[in-house]
Amino acid sequence: MKSSSTVASFPKPEVGPEMKGADIVVEALVREGVDTIFAYPGGASMELHQALTRTTKIRTILPRHEQGGVFAAEAYARATGRPGVCMATSGPGATNLVTGIADAYMDSIPLIAITGQVFQKFIGKAAFQETDFYGMTLPVVKHSYLVLNVADLPRIIKEAFVVATSGRPGPVVIDIPKDVQQAKAQPVWPAAVELRASKQPRHATDEQLKTVLGLIAKAKQPVLYVGGGIISSGAHPELLEFAERTNIPVATTLMGVGCFPETHRLSLKWFGMHGTVYGNWAVHHSDLLITLGARFDDRITGEVTKFAPHATIVHLDIDASEHNKNKVVQYPIVSDVKFALGRLNELAAANKFQAPDCRAWHDKISEWKRDYPLAWEPNKHITAQEAVRTLYELTQGDAIIVTGVGQHQMWAAQFYNYDKPRTYISSLGLGAMGFGYPAAIGAKVACPHKQVVDIDGDGSFLMNVQELATAKIEKIAAKALVLNNQHLGMVVQWEDRFYGSVRGHTILGDPNNIGSPDNLGGIYPDYVKIAEGFGVKARRVVKREELREAMQEMLDHDGPYLLDVIVPYTEHVLPMIPGGKTVADMIIK
Repeated sequence: MKSSSTVASFPKPEVGPEMKGADIVVEALVREGVDTIFAYPGGASMELHQALTRTTKIRTILPRHEQGGVFAAEAYARATGRPGVCMATSGPGATNLVTGIADAYMDSIPLIAITGQVFQKFIGKAAFQETDFYGMTLPVVKHSYLVLNVADLPRIIKEAFVVATSGRPGPVVIDIPKDVQQAKAQPVWPAAVELRASKQPRHATDEQLKTVLGLIAKAKQPVLYVGGGIISSGAHPELLEFAERTNIPVATTLMGVGCFPETHRLSLKWFGMHGTVYGNWAVHHSDLLITLGARFDDRITGEVTKFAPHATIVHLDIDASEHNKNKVVQYPIVSDVKFALGRLNELAAANKFQAPDCRAWHDKISEWKRDYPLAWEPNKHITAQEAVRTLYELTQGDAIIVTGVGQHQMWAAQFYNYDKPRTYISSLGLGAMGFGYPAAIGAKVACPHKQVVDIDGDGSFLMNVQELATAKIEKIAAKALVLNNQHLGMVVQWEDRFYGSVRGHTILGDPNNIGSPDNLGGIYPDYVKIAEGFGVKARRVVKREELREAMQEMLDHDGPYLLDVIVPYTEHVLPMIPGGKTVADMIIK
């Protein structure tokens, strides 16, 4: 018989009183610290909604479409770092979540998606509102559960939160048949769950990190290329210290926007297809590229074989599957990036590390910044760029900016400076239109004391316009700044550049009466009337001299607000590296 001292000590589980499966789900969420769920009811999830009415610890927000709910839950997670939670019924309710789940998967966002499912006896028999949601989401989740035993619910839900947040974050689906929701059991609440050792985050060794410091010491033109992993891991303080200690310029991805202060002297802002000229050139001409929490996606690299062609590349990432997937590198290191940066700082201090003399490199970058700033051509009309810059000035950079997908998304990143993480929230890997306003709702619920503004395009905004009702009824003061050009602007830009300006169904209004700042009669639909129909205050602005005052009115309004800003459709997002091309092909003007 083993002595008690040789037996592993684990916290003892807690046994609760008998309750229905649906109540077990709600209590499990409470125990995980969930304070908000975005949930749309239906036949297969009614038991869960009834259980939610029996608690005062979770705020249930009713979106007006399941996609709006999952985008809101995603933004809640993006703004806080805690898992967002959404819920839908079986069949079409569940399938309406798929785009948001895929979006969370692409951008590594912790998300818990709970779905009702038909009775177990009907699974696989094409029952009413049945889909194999477990099967259909397998390619876009970190993990999935189909719960077949009510007794498994406490463990599964606790485990789901651990899976969603550990290592590289991601979405988890929990599919619960209705009979499991109705069944009764005495819940056994696990105090903790432990992932397999193979799933535990790994840490870089001192030898690996000393090698990195040795490479830096010899570099003449180093650059830090940093992505969303810095934000996910909370490593922005360590990054700032490391950049200042080594005096290396920092270029972020769009996912990494805000992880390094964009007003800092070492900032190159963000680079890639529509990133800064100086950021792209710095990466292209670097002799040492240290990549932290990023994945070499195509919008960053362009033609990957010609990306950073002169650089020795270090790629530090928590997910080993990203190493050499898109770009073969010389030094792949698997590690939690917060640990690695912290340890790099410690090793540099202990060994009295001296930053290399890169004055010539910094002088060259300063010249590029001077000669190729982000700018736009003056226009007699309000331009989208001017609108974003005005918002930055009025908020003094202290707002959470959420975007839809399109030209406005790029301008929001170009002309608003982000000095803090989790203040630029956008669908970036998937590029899902319709993300903006429901995401603004989620971010505002997560951060009620912050100013939250959705910078959106008219095409993207219209895809989830129904969420204005959610904002009104739930008293969520999320603002919408709609840059209305009556076109699918980014696709129009590509038509202008590469398709002879032939319009392939990219005009959102009447093609025979195209709305514009010079033709207000052709503007359709009327977003002011739409917003007022939902009980949301709104205003249209056409004249430049009215923009600042109208925008201040939007910011000061105590409640949701839509500001419809009419802008020309002829503007292009520049600079631009055409898809699959290189920095040498960059269009600057």
